[in-house]
Amino acid sequence: MDHESAGRRTFWLLVATVVLIGMTAGLGAFTFVYARGASYLTNDPAACANCHVMQEHFDAWRKSTHHAVAGCNDCHTPHDKVGKYVTKGRNGFWHSFYFTTGRFPDPLRITERNREVTEHACRYCHAALTEAIDGHDTEDDGSVRCARCHRYVGHQVR
Repeated sequence: MDHESAGRRTFWLLVATVVLIGMTAGLGAFTFVYARGASYLTNDPAACANCHVMQEHFDAWRKSTHHAVAGCNDCHTPHDKVGKYVTKGRNGFWHSFYFTTGRFPDPLRITERNREVTEHACRYCHAALTEAIDGHDTEDDGSVRCARCHRYVGHQVR
């Protein structure tokens, strides 16, 4: 292969790469705007209801006692900034993937990782109470799970 044809090949490879990057960025930007992606960076609980699947949970939260003192992020993300945004990013990616492909459980189920985050949030806000009852009515591993008795706190549908 001579120098001139190698140069043309490099040129077209560069053009193809730029077009592919542009298309990917354009599709990503469109999806971010269409899905109201910026709203997920806020603490506004209404963002969680952007997807119609979460509307029932949002409506139930608005009727709950937690409505006055806690939003979605207070219970469903860690209380440190790094943990919060790592969790939001991870959950956002998988929520987008599953809702786009239609492969999500109906009714929705919390993952074990997110159950642990929520358990920690319960204990964070209700520390005096949970410390007083630890050791009573335990799980097989000896731990007390708040959601064992308070499964629908924050999302009770009536």
